[in-house]
Amino acid sequence: MADNTAHGATFNMFSTGQFGSSLLNGDGDIVDLNGGSATRYVGAITMLADTTFQNLQTLNGEIGSISTVTAENDHDSATGGFGEAGNATDVTTSITFPKGVTIYGRWDFVELNSGTCVCYYAPRQKG
Repeated sequence: MADNTAHGATFNMFSTGQFGSSLLNGDGDIVDLNGGSATRYVGAITMLADTTFQNLQTLNGEIGSISTVTAENDHDSATGGFGEAGNATDVTTSITFPKGVTIYGRWDFVELNSGTCVCYYAPRQKG
């Protein structure tokens, strides 16, 4: 498992921002938590202005979060599962998330194309 936010106390701490956050503002601003020593991941992103992303990578390449990496979004209708043969949906710079929207998921790399957002951190499960 990639996180431990299912525990009530941990989820409450995450949902109130107690594990930290980063403000990203403008083209090229990045949060990079995909290194082996990272203890956090981005669990929520709140848009402070209309925002587009250059790159969103799901935690460890797992399915379940919005991503700009096509293979992370593929659903294979032939098998009813996820995989490269699926019907890909891709978040690109042409998709604008409006001011005030919060998206939830598990990302270890976030790169802005335009706009301003706050990335909220959650703890990675140890072990």
